[in-house]
Amino acid sequence: MAQFIEFLGNHVYMTAAWAILFVLLVSSYVTGALSKVKTVNTHEMTMLVNRENGVVVDIRKPAEFNKGHITDSVNLPMEKISNAQFGSLEKNKTNPIIVVCNAGISAKTAANTLVKAGYENVAVLQGGMQTWTSANLPVIKSK
Repeated sequence: MAQFIEFLGNHVYMTAAWAILFVLLVSSYVTGALSKVKTVNTHEMTMLVNRENGVVVDIRKPAEFNKGHITDSVNLPMEKISNAQFGSLEKNKTNPIIVVCNAGISAKTAANTLVKAGYENVAVLQGGMQTWTSANLPVIKSK
């Protein structure tokens, strides 16, 4: 124990860095556990769509969406979500909404916006379209 305390005293910057990383890890876990937006994998998303009439909302730009998207997904770019222009999504406030982006990062922002707008059951596809395509799941290409 004395060696451990001596090590911490001799390596103050490294000790501080580890402490900060630990606090960030714990806060990230707690924030995720308390968030109204859940993260789902490809299997869970498929089950939500097939069994609970879930709606897949693709927030990528129309050009990216047209290159390949999930079957029956709705293209609602991030700009429209930020401006509360939900269009046909308005009638699905109680249905599960699964937000998809390219890598699963910007989808969280869009999902939080949807929750604030009154959507009850919002989730994010973990890893976004990259995960979907790497799992060799079907993709529709528009012209």
